[in-house]
Amino acid sequence: MARRTFVDRSQCSRSTIFPGVDVHAAAGEQMMLSFVEIQPNAVVETHSHPHEQVGMVIRGRAVFRVGDEEKVLGPGEMYFIPGGVEHRVEALEEGCQALDVFHPVRDEYL
Repeated sequence: MARRTFVDRSQCSRSTIFPGVDVHAAAGEQMMLSFVEIQPNAVVETHSHPHEQVGMVIRGRAVFRVGDEEKVLGPGEMYFIPGGVEHRVEALEEGCQALDVFHPVRDEYL
């Protein structure tokens, strides 16, 4: 995907990373922003990646497990996931939308 200064979500790449979990992503040279939509009760299964990840829930609620910590997050709450740390997310009954920033860019999403 060509990197742009201004990006509409319709211009982003789109990936279904787990059943009921869609990611729309755009990237600069060294970081990437993704809009994540998790359907009600859908799960981002336990995984890890070398990328640092920070994010914020913007709608709905989900149970986040990062390493040995677990917390239900809702709109306006943020999270930090260091590279290499296992994590899992399960949307609650209303589903969840979040924004994620990755460094470096996750090329598999583009």
